[in-house]
Amino acid sequence: MPLVIVAAGILVLLLLIMGLKLNTFVSLLIVSFLVALALGMPLENIVKTIETGLGGTLGHLALIFGLGAMLGKLIADSGGAQRIAMTLVNKFGEKNIQWAVVVASFIIGVALFFEVGLVLLIPIVFAISRELKISILFLGIPMAAALSVTHGFLPPHPGPTVIAGEYGANLGEVLLYGFIIAIPTVIIAGPIFTKLAKRLVPASFKKTGNIASLGEQKEFKLEDTPGFGISVFTAMLPVILMSIATIITLLQKTMGFEDNALLASIRFIGDASTAMLISLLVAIYTMGLARKIPINTVMASCTTAITQIGMMLLIIGGGGAFKQVLIDGGVGDYVAELFKGSSLSPILLAWIIAAILRISLGSATVAALTTAGLVIPLLGQTDVNLALVVLATGAGSLIASHVNDAGFWMFKEYFGLTMKETFATWTLLETIISVSGLVFILLLSLVV
Repeated sequence: MPLVIVAAGILVLLLLIMGLKLNTFVSLLIVSFLVALALGMPLENIVKTIETGLGGTLGHLALIFGLGAMLGKLIADSGGAQRIAMTLVNKFGEKNIQWAVVVASFIIGVALFFEVGLVLLIPIVFAISRELKISILFLGIPMAAALSVTHGFLPPHPGPTVIAGEYGANLGEVLLYGFIIAIPTVIIAGPIFTKLAKRLVPASFKKTGNIASLGEQKEFKLEDTPGFGISVFTAMLPVILMSIATIITLLQKTMGFEDNALLASIRFIGDASTAMLISLLVAIYTMGLARKIPINTVMASCTTAITQIGMMLLIIGGGGAFKQVLIDGGVGDYVAELFKGSSLSPILLAWIIAAILRISLGSATVAALTTAGLVIPLLGQTDVNLALVVLATGAGSLIASHVNDAGFWMFKEYFGLTMKETFATWTLLETIISVSGLVFILLLSLVV
């Protein structure tokens, strides 16, 4: 019965968001209340559960998410992202242009949220396409693959960051294993898949895209942008700090080093929140003050970044509330009981649940959070690596993006595709990322 109630709740959520066009955050709150009542939770506990879920999720996430948004905005507004892209294009040359776009998108994708990275990179991809007289989609698919993979697998992106907090996984380990999985996944879903897509929908590779949909874009002369080295360093600094701390912690566990003040300091600096704050302070200098940009202008960029993610934070909080209702309402325990004694790996289970919810709900982040509510009770029964369960949930939450996902429509409109062409390119691309990610996670689970 609890699973029937959850399924009914998800159907109501779909009806509210897609049918009645209600705001996603408001829809999540309504469904959280309805599901809590249907599960028979005591009335006096319902509001407390929803507040706990919303507050607990945002309490962990808001700091990292907010600082990450500011960091990305400073890199974009200074022209650092454009410098990274154009330098790599020039270095790789016309013959390897796809790989240049992949590397640039991957670096930028680590620092910027998916939608921001897409809006930022598309004008650059359009410009390269015109200059070299090659298909816009030939470059667009590898770009979207790299951005989507970083969004699904790598902190400080909301999905992996939130799920790591919910599962109690080490964020540095998620980042390290995420990189190991992300690189081969991007290669398969980017340059390799482009060849298949060209055979499936050859007409779409002759289209010039929809440049008008971008609106007015901020353009930079390359000489007015920060240097390539400092731009890459600033974008990758959080990753560098978290990775160093994780590698040293793993070495300490493996070799049995005694804890000391130096190791504690490295762990402190490599903590996600500390690493993001240090990176932001560095970006304020490298992307702003060092280039004689007034502090007021730099802070205006930071303010804009926070304004832009306000609703996204609320939606993530709403997803956390729904997740908490599933846990406190006993659904998680029911699922745990259902799979008790099952040989099905929590990694596989997390991927399957996230995939079903992603197809139903559209939002990768909401699907991932709801999955957490169902999978958490199972984790106590096994010694599975929590970082890999985080990545499996992230991989499942990316599968089969279709008409209920904003990314589907963004890709369709920017590249001027028909519905059939969007399904054959974007939807298939996201599915390849999801399945490839799961395969590499399962292979990695044999080692770690």
